[in-house]
Amino acid sequence: MAKAVNYAALKKGGFMRQKQKGYFSLRLQVTGGNLTAENIKAVADVAQRYGKGYVHMTSRQGIEIPFIFIDDIDEVKEKLAEGGVKPGVCGPRVRTVTACQGSQVCPSGCIDTTILAQELSERYFGRELPHKFKFGVTGCVNNCLKAEENDFGVKGAMKVSFDDSKCIHCKVCVKACRAGALSLDENRNVIKNDALCNHCGRCVKSCSSGAWSGTPAYLASFGGLFGNSIYKGEQLLPLIEDRDTLFRVADATIAFFAANANPGERFRATLQRLGEEEFRKAIQEAYNGGN
Repeated sequence: MAKAVNYAALKKGGFMRQKQKGYFSLRLQVTGGNLTAENIKAVADVAQRYGKGYVHMTSRQGIEIPFIFIDDIDEVKEKLAEGGVKPGVCGPRVRTVTACQGSQVCPSGCIDTTILAQELSERYFGRELPHKFKFGVTGCVNNCLKAEENDFGVKGAMKVSFDDSKCIHCKVCVKACRAGALSLDENRNVIKNDALCNHCGRCVKSCSSGAWSGTPAYLASFGGLFGNSIYKGEQLLPLIEDRDTLFRVADATIAFFAANANPGERFRATLQRLGEEEFRKAIQEAYNGGN
């Protein structure tokens, strides 16, 4: 008698059935888009020995190894583990967290996206939910990663302050500000329009006198969707100034989705069905420090 195959369990562990009978495409966990050289060697070895000698790079910074035969699955997992590589997940759960390179590499970056992506992954990756849920982290308002496409998007920002006593009135910050939030008055004093500021931090990065200073901060977006239906995630909160607050808001978002979504319903659909009022209350309470 043929051995029964638990396809649901295999899919949960990253093994997706192919059209070719008995074969799977294995999705790997690639947090924040980063792999070590050791990881890459292990992936290449498995693709060569157990697949067809190639991998597929997904649209969400992932790697898939196609043509893994069902009888090789346990051995494949062992070989990958030896190189520090873990399978990803599929189905109704929190997916791999994506991220750009952030402030550790990019001159425009305002936050360390690699560390944040790792922390988000450790906190949420693989959590069972009514449907899939995606986190995306981008390092600045240039938004390379397109944060608003995700169910929960994080955009690096900067909380800025200005010390007029250090200003040399060079106008460099005014020219650097792409949002048009800075100008000079008749006495060449810098004027900031808070309503126009997008928290990009370019004023801080361009200032040579130290008049502008800034600390990393976050802009969160909610309910993004990019598939059969497309919806740009909405920024429903002011600037988030610290990581503890960001995680409280993320906790509240996940909890709301888990408690209110119907099975098979994406987060955006839940918000559209229920309206956003109760969700706004939940995340505002978290933003203000509530449990």
